[in-house]
Amino acid sequence: MRGKLLPLASLYLVQGLPYGLQSGLLPTLLRARGLSLTRVGLAKALYAPWLFKLAWAPLVGARGSARAWLARSTAALGLVCGLLAALPPSESGQAGLPAAAVGLLLLLNLGAAVQDVALDTLAMQLLEPAELGPGSTAQDMVTVPGTLWTASFVLTYKLGEQGANSLFPLLLLDHGASAAELGLWNGLGAVACSIAGSFLAGVLLARHWKPLPLLGSVLQLRLGGLACQTALLFHLDTLGASLHPSTALKGEGLSLGLRAGPLGCVVLLPSVLPGAALLSLCLQHFLGGLVTTTTFTVMMRCSQLAPSALQATHYSLLATLELLGKLLLGTVAGALVDTLGLHPCFFFLLILSTLPILGLGLAPSTLA
Repeated sequence: MRGKLLPLASLYLVQGLPYGLQSGLLPTLLRARGLSLTRVGLAKALYAPWLFKLAWAPLVGARGSARAWLARSTAALGLVCGLLAALPPSESGQAGLPAAAVGLLLLLNLGAAVQDVALDTLAMQLLEPAELGPGSTAQDMVTVPGTLWTASFVLTYKLGEQGANSLFPLLLLDHGASAAELGLWNGLGAVACSIAGSFLAGVLLARHWKPLPLLGSVLQLRLGGLACQTALLFHLDTLGASLHPSTALKGEGLSLGLRAGPLGCVVLLPSVLPGAALLSLCLQHFLGGLVTTTTFTVMMRCSQLAPSALQATHYSLLATLELLGKLLLGTVAGALVDTLGLHPCFFFLLILSTLPILGLGLAPSTLA
């Protein structure tokens, strides 16, 4: 079993790093250059190649082996990453991204999306049903047991989380957080926390935890974490507080700082705010990794119920819907804040994060 899972985990890490680093670093960079929240959200159009995985999933399954597609796409990722690293620094005062960087980022996402299709196909060929946790027509696919519920769930389960994850770092930046430190924590820190959450989910599933009950527990934890993050953000907004650069990394923001407010309520002192903000950021990415890995296990179980000739396309359909759900709120969240205001927008995100918990009660028994 380990001989299968370690190579697959390594390849999933290689495939996920470009997406994870872009989602964490690129919005911070653009916001630091003065772009509005609406325009920063529209930059997620660079992820468009991921939405068209369904178009080439049958091609990967029909022409050549999954291993060959995997080798070509991984080599292409390495080449594009090298070209991106070789780009000269952008000129001072330039608000957006250079055209060369935009083109290379699109190619990077295209290569990662092709690799994802090939890797998912290979994983379903190699893994037995018990190993899923750690590791012809549309009508035919829809009739696979559990498909309609799974498609609806994966389209909606990340809406609130992705909206908050897109906005929270940018709003911290507006409150005076250092762009360099925020980029580090929301880039590498977020990826590390997400991987840790995914690893924990794999361990729990390998120890025979049922995916749906585990999913219910972690979704509730995620909702609680988002509620705390929302309260912290409202606290910052009400106080008009500034997050002093460098206090978080020096540990000053991790000290306990509480006092009684005007009505006897507890108020965080400014010294604790940077640490609380970064802790909230990392916790949400950790819980997001837990939720994602458990959900992908459910998706694989559903796809393995399809005929073998349809499994790769079926899974690509579910994965495309999952990504579409991620991008929907991430793209328009900035516009919602600019239009509705901070408080209504985050209350809306909390409501969206409650819906998948309720939806688990409708899950078909075939996926249990």
